[in-house]
Amino acid sequence: MENLKVGWTSPSNIALVKYWGKIPVQIPANPSVSFTLSKAKTSMTVFASPSNLKAVDVDFYFEGELNEKFKTKIVKFLETEVDRFPWLKEFHLAINSENTFPHSSGIASSASSMSALNLCLLSLDEKITGHRALTEDFFREASDLSRKASGSASRSVYPLLATWGEIDNLPETSNLFATPVKKNEIHEAFKSFCDAILIVDAGEKSVSSRAGHALMDNHPFAIERFKRARYNLNKLLAAMKTGDMNTFIEVVEEEALMLHSLMMTSNPSYILLKPTSLLLIEKIREFRSKTNIPVCFTIDAGPNIHLLYPAEFKTDVHQWLQKDLVDLKVVQNIIYDEVGLGPEQIKD
Repeated sequence: MENLKVGWTSPSNIALVKYWGKIPVQIPANPSVSFTLSKAKTSMTVFASPSNLKAVDVDFYFEGELNEKFKTKIVKFLETEVDRFPWLKEFHLAINSENTFPHSSGIASSASSMSALNLCLLSLDEKITGHRALTEDFFREASDLSRKASGSASRSVYPLLATWGEIDNLPETSNLFATPVKKNEIHEAFKSFCDAILIVDAGEKSVSSRAGHALMDNHPFAIERFKRARYNLNKLLAAMKTGDMNTFIEVVEEEALMLHSLMMTSNPSYILLKPTSLLLIEKIREFRSKTNIPVCFTIDAGPNIHLLYPAEFKTDVHQWLQKDLVDLKVVQNIIYDEVGLGPEQIKD
């Protein structure tokens, strides 16, 4: 055995139709669809050195510093995959991870980090066992493994637009892995969509997504929510195929607000939106009404707002953001992102 090194960058994604609630183990209660982002990503490098411990042995460095909290989560996951990767008990792993965005603040950092981790695991497996999978099989297995670590991570291994969960009339979809939406099923306007992430609060959110999903188990509106999500997903995919921007905006904003209404009506309840989050929603709708520029918002499980808009309006939108938000210090920061092409392997 020898020392080995692999690395991947993997993006976050922003769900347009949300999954909220799951069935054991890591099966979504409803299907979802997300844009894959480009600049909001995790870069991860894994160094593997021979070990005689006969146990999962990891050092985890987040942005240059040992991080025991993240290490515990990763070790727990790796221990569930020893049957798939027996060599995990024969190597010490030193993992270095860096984000281009704040973690645990509602920008799906687990999606980028867990997908990057599992891409690294599969690349290590190829080096150790000598078995190289077909490209399609490699990414499907990466999606399946990522799903077990963090549900939304399953979608981050694919470019542009990806679904996760079984969808009626789409037999290729699955609860076990994400499925890329075919390019000919996506109107050109959506292939270059932009996402300005408006950072209201970069701090760690008060409830984890894992805990939030569990609150759907006994939620009074759960059955209707899961039904509505399926309806919205079919409606959105149809709109994104034809370029129906008005329907896209309608569904995306409904999904964002419904997610937070579910959190506010769970027991215990959580309010993750800040006063500034609500102010931004008002400003976005006001700007759309005044200019007829098809901007809209979505929100993950946190206070930060994702402003979505076609690339052709980038100049107008950026000028407005600078004047009304940045100069007036309404937001802490803006991360300018766009629809991306998925993970990339880091070459030595």
